[in-house]
Amino acid sequence: MPLLSRIRASAELLLSLLAVGFFVVATATAPRAAMAQEPAGFGPLDPSPPKDLTPQQIITKFAARESVFDVARQNYTFRQTVKVDTISDDTNKPDGEYMQVTDILFDSNGKRDEHVVFAPQNTLERVMMSPADFQDIEHRLPFVLTTADLPQYDITYLGRQHIDEIDTYVFDAKPKVLEKGKRYFQGKVWVDQQDFQIVLVNGRSVPDDKRKGHEDLSPPYTTYYQQVDGKYWFPTYTKAEGTLHFDGGNGYLSQDVHLRTVVKYTDYKQFHATSRIIYNGQDITDNKVPEDKNQQPPSPAPSK
Repeated sequence: MPLLSRIRASAELLLSLLAVGFFVVATATAPRAAMAQEPAGFGPLDPSPPKDLTPQQIITKFAARESVFDVARQNYTFRQTVKVDTISDDTNKPDGEYMQVTDILFDSNGKRDEHVVFAPQNTLERVMMSPADFQDIEHRLPFVLTTADLPQYDITYLGRQHIDEIDTYVFDAKPKVLEKGKRYFQGKVWVDQQDFQIVLVNGRSVPDDKRKGHEDLSPPYTTYYQQVDGKYWFPTYTKAEGTLHFDGGNGYLSQDVHLRTVVKYTDYKQFHATSRIIYNGQDITDNKVPEDKNQQPPSPAPSK
């Protein structure tokens, strides 16, 4: 099995275990032993301190790299496929679905553009897609943790872990403060020990809106990343799944909804015609990512 497929299989099992844990919190009826299984392909977590670098130095280094990759991804075209299913408890099959395939492109002026290429009729009945859902798909599920983002998070070093053929550092990340109207990532982050790049995340978007009659909930998710053009690790696949409990209100009935979301990011291609990728004043469009001793974030916009 190719490495990428093995990572996906391991990530999906990890997600399923986290989903079980999420359900335990909600119902306190699922067996705790289900959470004790070790996902396939995941070695044991070694909590000993890292060698040569302190945890803070690792955090600073990978956040600087993430800053570069965040800007670089804005200079790539790609296809985004989103599928959201509600799952019947009786048949364990979808009983409603939202799907959309979108090409993320550039217009003739070099500005970011989205072109919907496939959008069948939305058959979701038990839930609705909210603005927060679309924001999560665009910004939270393909999670990046840049230098600019660091002050918003408490990041704790958990240890080292071997995932298939990749040696990683593992961190826990959670927002320091939940500001009104903003969404954050909360969960675990796996960082490649060699490239100092995020290769896997597992967690949730927070906070949920739990007001009765206005509930906007989301399940835990796993996103994994693949190297593009030999230098950038971009998100390629996300799966979110869990049973969400809606208390009802304002005429709505209380219900539990098994929700599954899959997002695929494919066909990454660098846009050459009118843009360059600038990092600390350096054109890195066709070059390897430079080492940045000052750990400064990159320029936020492409230059024509």
